[in-house]
Amino acid sequence: MPGRRSPWMTQDLDDFRDLARTFCEKEIKPNIDRFIKNKRVDRELWTQAGKLGLLCTSIPEEYGGGGGNFYHEAILIEEQARVGDSSWGASLHSGIVAHYLLHYGTEEQQQEWLPKMASGEVVTAIAMTEPGTGSDLQGIKTRAIRDGDDYVINGAKTFITNGYHADMVLLACKTNPDEAAAGVSLVIVPTSSEGFRRGRVLDKIGLKGQDTCELFFDDVRVPASNLLGAEEGQGFIQLMMQLPQERLLVAVSCAASMDLMLDLTHEYTLSREAFGKPIFGFQNTKFKLAEVATEARVTRAFVDECISLHVQGGLDIPTAAMAKYWASERAQQVADTCLQLHGGYGYMEEYPIARAWTDLRISQIYAGTTEIMKEIIARSLPKPS
Repeated sequence: MPGRRSPWMTQDLDDFRDLARTFCEKEIKPNIDRFIKNKRVDRELWTQAGKLGLLCTSIPEEYGGGGGNFYHEAILIEEQARVGDSSWGASLHSGIVAHYLLHYGTEEQQQEWLPKMASGEVVTAIAMTEPGTGSDLQGIKTRAIRDGDDYVINGAKTFITNGYHADMVLLACKTNPDEAAAGVSLVIVPTSSEGFRRGRVLDKIGLKGQDTCELFFDDVRVPASNLLGAEEGQGFIQLMMQLPQERLLVAVSCAASMDLMLDLTHEYTLSREAFGKPIFGFQNTKFKLAEVATEARVTRAFVDECISLHVQGGLDIPTAAMAKYWASERAQQVADTCLQLHGGYGYMEEYPIARAWTDLRISQIYAGTTEIMKEIIARSLPKPS
């Protein structure tokens, strides 16, 4: 929202925002249409971002990262949203996969992967969802069975962000197929491994420039040392502990998108005329935009609070669920209102509001559906005595 600065911003973060904004304006915004046409960003975008220090900004410098915190990750997400891009999967690479390695990886794993991730030499993905399994991670079928000093992996994953470019996949699989949650482990799988193959880049109603793929594992053999964690069966716990950050990343993106949609629609209604005067001159338009501005401001305030809580180590699972639920649902409502105010042009793909409308729909599904978020929140409510 114009003129508003998040309360957690500092001069150093202002400087980082300037860097992120320049990069997004120069390297992303002019190329969005090509990314959409190709169903993926240019591979060089990753290395360009790495050279500028925009990847793995919240990873310690000893592992090649920026030595910052979640504030830096949030700023890059906001600046990417500001130019209307949903193609580049940097938040998953830096804000999710890198943190699994940082929190649960061995020193050897961290030294092997994190510096290359920070430079953009390696692009990463995390593979949880399967063709027959969505939110129920306990029910995954992909198996990694121990065979001497190796794991032999068989299975399939779908809806995998960064799937086309990924050089390494953090794979959720069953190391003990007879167990539910206790059988889930995370295993590092280089995509150069024999037996790994990529399926098609999926056609989606939104996020059309994002390289969302099917992945297949046919007797893929990786060293047992690629297990993430000290022992098998820790994957479900690891996933649950990291999901709050993933959900906050979604909330940040949704809040930033609300600001963008407000700006786009305000500008459009000022320039577009009907019945001899700008659309903004009609009371209904003013009132609708007043509602949107309020929704965006309230959502931003809550998300800012959650960002600060997270940096301070105080963001709990229910509050992260609230942020993801609230921001994603409100952003979709704002998108619908703003599209309506664009009239027929809002339904045209070349208008950014149309892309925002379709892009945002997935935010109520991935990282846990709205229904799952409500279940988590409800479980945290006091029980009757």
